[in-house]
Amino acid sequence: MRSVFVILGLLVYTEAPGSSALTPVFVQKGKDVLLEAMVADVPKTFIVFQWRFNKSIALVSFSPGGELTVSEAYTRRVESIGKTYSVKLKNLQDSDSGVYTARVIKTQGEQTVAEYNVTVQDPVAPVELTVNSVSNSSDSCNLTVTCSTQDSHHISSTLTCDTKTCSQEGGERSKVTTSGASLLVYLVNDSIICNYSNQVSWTKDSKMIGEFCRRHAGSENLSAGFSLCLVRTVMFSVGLIVMVSAVIGVHLMDRFNKQK
Repeated sequence: MRSVFVILGLLVYTEAPGSSALTPVFVQKGKDVLLEAMVADVPKTFIVFQWRFNKSIALVSFSPGGELTVSEAYTRRVESIGKTYSVKLKNLQDSDSGVYTARVIKTQGEQTVAEYNVTVQDPVAPVELTVNSVSNSSDSCNLTVTCSTQDSHHISSTLTCDTKTCSQEGGERSKVTTSGASLLVYLVNDSIICNYSNQVSWTKDSKMIGEFCRRHAGSENLSAGFSLCLVRTVMFSVGLIVMVSAVIGVHLMDRFNKQK
């Protein structure tokens, strides 16, 4: 194992043309990441195929015959994928964030085959939506809400509703935290949504506007009441018609029997 890495360290190389492009990858802390290398991009003849971290730290090496050598620092953390040059790195932590490069070492130099910029992120903290104040008038309802997280981020927004619609009139609607997470407050139909997310996880809290705006809720209740009343009226009418038809039918049948 040591001899392989010593040989690689002694090689003086020049960069050969390759088909690599730096690909961003986001991984939740504690999860695994698949580092893929396309077999078609690997030349048929080479000395060693190697995955490196931040250009210099060797993870694994493949011989031309496919034999895998894992560096001591990554023992039990790296798994090869079938008969390919792809590997899975397990249980990623914050210190694993960085650039992972697949390079082929040949007699005439090196060639980059694949390159990933891996970012390890914690899942976002729980979020809470709070209605701070409510102001009801004859024709509208104003609410002030706060969307806050357990890691001390928050935004506030003001909403105005009438009997039919609601809109966000003031305050903040979104915020990007120092860690790159996004905090949003927005309207969906008759709900206020507070959403907190990053590239690997998300969480949300919501409240119905009708719980706080009487006039907005009244419109919904009136519509629902009207619909229910209409259904009951139709059902009653149909039942009455059936009953009258049955009575007439019995009367006609009895009269027919008497004439016979």
